[in-house]
Amino acid sequence: MTIVFVFVVCLLASTIGGICGIGGGVVIKPLLDATGIMSVSTVSFLSGLTVLAMSLISVYKNRRTNELDAKRSIPLGLGAAVGGVLGKRLFEMIKQAVGADQLVGMIQAIVLGLMVLGTLAYVRNKARIRTKDVRSTSVAAVIGLLLGMCSSFLGIGGGPMNLAVLYYFFSMGTKQAAVNSILIILMSQVMSLIVSLATGSVPAFEMPVLLAMVAAGAIGGFVSAKLHRKLSAETTDKLFSGLLVVIFLICCYNAIKWM
Repeated sequence: MTIVFVFVVCLLASTIGGICGIGGGVVIKPLLDATGIMSVSTVSFLSGLTVLAMSLISVYKNRRTNELDAKRSIPLGLGAAVGGVLGKRLFEMIKQAVGADQLVGMIQAIVLGLMVLGTLAYVRNKARIRTKDVRSTSVAAVIGLLLGMCSSFLGIGGGPMNLAVLYYFFSMGTKQAAVNSILIILMSQVMSLIVSLATGSVPAFEMPVLLAMVAAGAIGGFVSAKLHRKLSAETTDKLFSGLLVVIFLICCYNAIKWM
């Protein structure tokens, strides 16, 4: 029963997250944390792998679209790869410092909740906010690094802040930002996984659960890539805003639960 529940959660999260460009981990991580069926460390690791599978399929399916701008997408992706390493190290450092899995979970919930709230405020008012049009590859790489670091540390694979940053600094439309956000997620999670394997910091997990989550992520990536082309930018915006509200409420629950 647990495997079925986890599969359904990961499938829905990966599909909706893929469409919006925030990955599925931003839903999977706080929701599974709330259920308490796995430790915080295990959820972080498996959520990252699920999003890695989703983003790999999604980027492959969207590789021929004109929404990926090589001059900015590549620096963003490379910066995210470095950020993935730093974010993973930051997670391990804080985990060792506080010595309690639940306290780490509370910190993640609070940080993610604040980011979601800030992103929701931006999205609701973005029509009135004058955006930038960054062309510098070095600035793009730094932005990618910061986004990758946050995603890796929070164990969510991606995050709503990706879209807000891409909207503001690069004047990307909703659908273009979604595709580039998935690329950032892919690069940060690849490096996060490499660091986990290289440092032997992989937490204990059940193989059937891993297989169910990764399979759900891959299927979600395929379905979301199909729907991404069919849905309008307006529909994607509404879906994104609704998802942010749900994520914020889950984060509040988790933060209170672990206090």
